[in-house]
Amino acid sequence: MASPGEGTVKVSHVEKKKKPPARYWQGAQEAGKDANNVGKGREQTAKGLQEKKAKTQKPNKRKREGGGRDGKKLISGRSDPFPGPAPIPEARVQKFKRKEKMKRPRRAHHKLRNIIVRSEEASEMAQKQAARFDLLLPEDAGFLEGDEGEDTCTISQEDIAEAVDITSGAKYFNLKLSQFGPYRVDYSKTGRHLLLGGRRGHVACIDWQSKQLMCEINVMESVTDVKWLHTEAMYAVAQKKWLYIYDSNGIELHCIRKFNDVLRMQFLPYHFLLATASATGFLQYLDVSVGKEVTAICTKTGRLDVMCQNPYNAIIHLGHPNGTVTLWSPNQKEALVKMLCHQGAVRSVAVDKTGLYMVTSGMDKKLKVYDIRAFKPLKSYFLPAGASCLSLSQRGLLSAATGDIVQVYRDVWRAPVTKPYMAHRVQGTVWGLHFCPFEDVLGVGHAEGFTSMLIPGAGEPNFDGLDANPYRSAKQRQEWEVKALLEKIQPELITLNPDELGHIDQATFEQRHQDRVQALGFDPLAKEKFIPKFKKKGRSSTGGVERRKKQVAHEDQREIIRKTVEDRMKMEKERKEREKKMVALSSQKSALDRFKK
Repeated sequence: MASPGEGTVKVSHVEKKKKPPARYWQGAQEAGKDANNVGKGREQTAKGLQEKKAKTQKPNKRKREGGGRDGKKLISGRSDPFPGPAPIPEARVQKFKRKEKMKRPRRAHHKLRNIIVRSEEASEMAQKQAARFDLLLPEDAGFLEGDEGEDTCTISQEDIAEAVDITSGAKYFNLKLSQFGPYRVDYSKTGRHLLLGGRRGHVACIDWQSKQLMCEINVMESVTDVKWLHTEAMYAVAQKKWLYIYDSNGIELHCIRKFNDVLRMQFLPYHFLLATASATGFLQYLDVSVGKEVTAICTKTGRLDVMCQNPYNAIIHLGHPNGTVTLWSPNQKEALVKMLCHQGAVRSVAVDKTGLYMVTSGMDKKLKVYDIRAFKPLKSYFLPAGASCLSLSQRGLLSAATGDIVQVYRDVWRAPVTKPYMAHRVQGTVWGLHFCPFEDVLGVGHAEGFTSMLIPGAGEPNFDGLDANPYRSAKQRQEWEVKALLEKIQPELITLNPDELGHIDQATFEQRHQDRVQALGFDPLAKEKFIPKFKKKGRSSTGGVERRKKQVAHEDQREIIRKTVEDRMKMEKERKEREKKMVALSSQKSALDRFKK
């Protein structure tokens, strides 16, 4: 039998544990106990409530799983020593910067404002991601370094080939082709395939890394230049009379008789344009995607045997016998720029891949470096015999051929160069130079055949697999070709400054708008005058209408006031800058100050 102080309670497995019923005599006993320690009871009740709250509240899932974001504790109990995303070096972020931030429109154009904000956020995210992934690139560029007191130009190619690994050493080789030389040289965009064109009609395609011959033909007439087209499946040959297109098996695809007496060629890969310079003084453009001539420009400067392209903006640079270099676009019949570079005839021209620097050599035995942005000379070097051929690598190395000697220079536009970085003597007079993309290799075509030289630090170590992948399969090449054709840039967009394409021609827009206003008799873009809506049930009284008009009236003046304030602040800033300059000039002492009274 249960005692009177105990309550018999049946607890089921489903229900919660129930408390025993409270008795009146138990309450008196507990009250006596609480009177002894009131302070302790309060603290205990407060602690009990907090513990109960902590038990009932479920912790946040995100906080439980990964709380180390902002210095919070992890599951293990430790705090993250490196909270937040990893910092990116500012110089690396600037490398991938696409554009400056646009000026956002006012509240009236909220949709356009949102579009600009979203595009800027996406551009910034892509910039940061590219900077982060740049750290993961596997290869790094290197240069040749000699021992203490040793010049790198004295190191021979045989010594370099012996010192490097077997794969790299196999890239130094000679092809003895003395019967049909001298040779023009061209590498494909991926750097995998080599095209040779002999002066006496010999044309050969080689997968030079595996030393596999793709095709070899003799066209039975003189060859002046050879050039790969958009893929390694097609190439162009400038022969004695006309321009011919062949495939990689040596089969003649086209004979283009509009292009006669061609001396030099350049292929623009993103425009699918083949630019040719002829002995008759014509600069012609052929669209290889449709097989039509885009334009033919009479330069009126005589024989055109010096030619190169600017990879940045697809402008063609031509060298002339009167010492000038002219810049051409297919959109204009006149030269965009004429520069007097040498006192004698121009022998060769080369432009780096960033489009900032141009290197020229002339009959006056000078090698000059120009800044294309300002069209001013930066450096001038004297070569004892002059340079007949020039070529620039992806990393900024300059190769210059003088007779049978090939010299490679480093950092020609940053600091004065006193000696070459590397030098090599070939068996015959050099007729063609070309750096291989993504490889530390320089191809030299000369009278006795072809030489492949090892130039450490010449090629870009990391390639873009979506643009030029040296290891792509036939299926990948086909897919790339289709995408490149869909993204083909029209020749009308070739300009000296590609950034101008994104700007609005404000003067033309205003003129068209004025013509439209005169034709219609009113301004269609003018803001309509605010007319209040008529409200029923007596709410559209005259006073109410006027109040609504006053609420909108100040918005028309807002933009004018804002512009006035901005102009005033700008003028004030300029005035302060002028005053600072005047103070700085007045503080400087002059030799004539002693004559002042």
